[in-house]
Amino acid sequence: MSATAANRDLPGIYHKAGSLRAERRWAMWTAYASLIVAAVIFMAPPFYMLVTSLKTSGEIAGMAGNPWIVREPTLENYWAIIENPLFRGFMLNSIIITACVVAVTMVISILAAFALARMRFWGSQMLATGVFLTYLVPDTLLFIPLYQIVGGLGLLNSIWGLVLVYPTLTVPFCTWIMIGYFASIPKELDEAALIDGATWPQMLLKIFIPVALPGIIAATIFAFTVSWAAFVYPTAFVTTPDQMPLTIGVVSQLVRADTFAWGQIMAGALMAALPPVIIYAFLMDYYIAGLTAGATKG
Repeated sequence: MSATAANRDLPGIYHKAGSLRAERRWAMWTAYASLIVAAVIFMAPPFYMLVTSLKTSGEIAGMAGNPWIVREPTLENYWAIIENPLFRGFMLNSIIITACVVAVTMVISILAAFALARMRFWGSQMLATGVFLTYLVPDTLLFIPLYQIVGGLGLLNSIWGLVLVYPTLTVPFCTWIMIGYFASIPKELDEAALIDGATWPQMLLKIFIPVALPGIIAATIFAFTVSWAAFVYPTAFVTTPDQMPLTIGVVSQLVRADTFAWGQIMAGALMAALPPVIIYAFLMDYYIAGLTAGATKG
């Protein structure tokens, strides 16, 4: 009787297994289709920028034929941008601002995260949550009071004013990343270091920073991307071309009244977007590892 009952149950088991395989197959095809649609949507603007940057001004103005196809490719827009001294000034300003902001952000974030994650004190958890909540305030609201602060310090229309205000965008999130990473490091490490007579600065420099290097790289990449691509703050605080970063310099100086140098604008925008793309391409694994490290503790 038991063998007969078991044989009767086999078709049901096979049916369930087949249905599970069919569901997995449909889920896989749905995921692939969704990814293809998302890739087309997100890659269409950069591809159109590339196509436009390779067109001559006459071809862009003519609007003849398919706008997604280049009939006579040329690099004159790129050469015009590279040979423009204003563009080189924009690039230098962006490099200076980004380097200073990343350095300031990482020093503040590492020290603050180490204190909040390992040096437990009254209110540390509440303070850590408050640090992250400040990141949720959009820069479109922050620039209004910051404009008065920067103006009171006499730093309007200066790259150093941007160096002062950009950390308001980078420090909170970078600190939150580092808090999660430091919290995931076993407490036995700092307890052993304290027993051996190490001070807190020695523990930070010799133990936690080497162990937390993926998290530091992730925070550095985030700070670099935000400070390099910021648009609202430089638009509000800088008006003269010699102090403009790349993000607003290309747009503001290549538009004259109702005349748009679309080819050069697209070429400049692509060149401005190239450094973050290169960094993410080579350091993506470290970035993902740093963002997901705080998910577990042990």
